[in-house]
Amino acid sequence: MATYVIVHGAWHHGDLMRPVAAHLEEEGHTVHTPTIRGNAPGDPKRTSLEDAIGSIVAYIEAESLFDIVLVGHSYGGMVITGVADRVRPGTIRRLVYWNAFVPNDGEALNDLVPDYFTAMFDQMSEADGTVMMPFPIWREALTNDMSEEESKAAYDRLVPQPYRTFTDKISLSRPPAAFEMPKSYINFTEDTGMPSNMPWHPRLSAKLGLFRLVQGSGSHGVGFSNPALAAERIATAGRD
Repeated sequence: MATYVIVHGAWHHGDLMRPVAAHLEEEGHTVHTPTIRGNAPGDPKRTSLEDAIGSIVAYIEAESLFDIVLVGHSYGGMVITGVADRVRPGTIRRLVYWNAFVPNDGEALNDLVPDYFTAMFDQMSEADGTVMMPFPIWREALTNDMSEEESKAAYDRLVPQPYRTFTDKISLSRPPAAFEMPKSYINFTEDTGMPSNMPWHPRLSAKLGLFRLVQGSGSHGVGFSNPALAAERIATAGRD
């Protein structure tokens, strides 16, 4: 059995990963679902990407975790990449990217998304330094395998995202392809969060160098629509 740490995506928090975690726990795995700094109530609205990464490093160290399967969903890919570059050798057994961003040194999440997203969020962030995914995009691009009622129920549980976590450029000592631990990429094939000319896979997954590809049928929000399938795909991606 493995120890999993599942790092959520933007606008999410750790509790939203619990349905997926529960299915893994039923199989005997130990699962942690921490909330990234910036996504919990009361966190600074201008939390930096480095603060976000540091919060997961601190969680792993505080829980004395080692030999873990570290999973990052979406924006969580930015975070786990930074974590992998900062923790002690032996901490991470395998990195798993779940329809997630894979940055090289000096890249920001905004460098990896379409210009229309950055233009929209630039304007939105002017009020208080946070951004929110508009519901029409959430509905059509990220939860397209759910009914409108289900999509709205999930949307109502989201939180504002500190925009600095999108605009800050990550600092890495080496590219993810040079990380010593094994890597996997999970690609849910109905995920249209990225446009067809900027796909999750192979555009981002290729930056991992050697990796295991695991695919499934589902949207970006499959953790809401089909947590059992998400858990099964994570287990496949995380196995030795």
